[in-house]
Amino acid sequence: MMAGELVLAAVATLLASSLLALVLSHFLPLLLNPKAPKGSFGWPLLGETLRFLTPHASNTLGGFLEDHCSRYGQVFKSHLFCTPTVVSCDQDLNHFILQNEERLFQCSYPRPIHGILGKSSMLVVLGEDHKRLRNLALALVTSTKLKPSYLGDIEKIALHVVGAWRRHDGGGGGGGGGGVRVIAFCEEARKFAFSVIVKQVLGLSPEEPVTARILEDFLAFMKGLISFPLYIPGTPYAKAVQARERISNTVKGIIEERRSAGSCNKGDFLDVLLSSNELSDEEKVSFVLDSLLGGYETTSLLISMVVYFLGQSAQDLDLVKREHDSIRSNKGKEECLTSEDYKKMEYTQQVINEALRCGNIVKFVHRKALKDVKYKEYLIPSGWKVLPVFSAVHLNPSLHGNAQQFQPCRWEGTSQGTSKRFTPFGGGPRLCPGSELAKVEAAFFLHHLVLNYRWRIDGDDIPMAYPYVEFQRGLPIEIEPTSPESGLS
Repeated sequence: MMAGELVLAAVATLLASSLLALVLSHFLPLLLNPKAPKGSFGWPLLGETLRFLTPHASNTLGGFLEDHCSRYGQVFKSHLFCTPTVVSCDQDLNHFILQNEERLFQCSYPRPIHGILGKSSMLVVLGEDHKRLRNLALALVTSTKLKPSYLGDIEKIALHVVGAWRRHDGGGGGGGGGGVRVIAFCEEARKFAFSVIVKQVLGLSPEEPVTARILEDFLAFMKGLISFPLYIPGTPYAKAVQARERISNTVKGIIEERRSAGSCNKGDFLDVLLSSNELSDEEKVSFVLDSLLGGYETTSLLISMVVYFLGQSAQDLDLVKREHDSIRSNKGKEECLTSEDYKKMEYTQQVINEALRCGNIVKFVHRKALKDVKYKEYLIPSGWKVLPVFSAVHLNPSLHGNAQQFQPCRWEGTSQGTSKRFTPFGGGPRLCPGSELAKVEAAFFLHHLVLNYRWRIDGDDIPMAYPYVEFQRGLPIEIEPTSPESGLS
């Protein structure tokens, strides 16, 4: 009996000590850094993470940010992702953080993300490794974005996707050839974006069996990327890690086939990667995965956002249609779009920018302070996580009049690129290198959509931030052809 009591006492002491250590480790940063911004840390271990991640409409701040900004100001401290954190909703501080990458701040995504993306992913590597990979990505994008073969591939795939809506009956629709039907638009946008990026990166067409295999694994990969990071067989996270391994093996097989074939020039990203002696094979595989991830998710979500917002604004949709009617009227029936046509899509670019501002595809990024940083009246302690929140700047009414309203005309006569108040793809040395490709693909897809169909949102579906952005119902839309099939532009 005495031995049992001793064991119970030891267990109780251990639990009490662990609890005390947990509480101390949680609140000690508050005591050691009294000059950190105002804020709250919430509960030990969890902190305020669950409230921060509570889903909300992506064109709103969400309850957590609204509450904390009203109580503490645009810069405040919190405890997020198991780490003391400074959250910035201030455009100047966000810009300062992004511009001082590797000097004062460093990319710092949660460890489970590394397990899925891989240690050589451009999204998680640091310093010179990141610079080397990003320079290669920029070179590829620069040589690709206005290349006739690339533009031709986009148009061919866009025509294939929108043309299929006439040829097949749709669930809930009014029949095939020319009637009204309902489609899950997000799925169609993903189909288009994946077909484009897999063609540009690996030279594969949608019809090839290996493409379908990569897509199946890629969908499992994407589900795990946004899941709870628990590696137990059968969980989405574990399935994603396994899917990444299968995709890696598939890409390695394609690389070996190219090498065995000798001078097989397909003109895709992989050709350039294989000619480079700067990257290891592991880095080349990771580069392919990064390209697929960026080209698939960002582009498809951007197109879905544009269709969603235009579906609620007949006036803006009419202006877009007129612009594309004008471009098409100066071309032959079978004549392809060119880089010069893209430059004429001025109002389309305004629509795309406004969809990015309102939709907030990238809500925030993860950074870490490398040393104590004093910025204006704020002190950011060394080692703390820092979250620059882009959506808070995009929806700030003092920076964007009628910030909650979709108003593409606000971009007329202004710079279409990144600025302090507009960072849809991040900024600084980690600005997304493929952002311009996403805009080109969205504009070309929109060209054929507005010339051939009218649509309206079917039911009540809105983009939700989880914090990743998703349409809960897949954005169902009612579409109806505006011209005979033979007139498909």
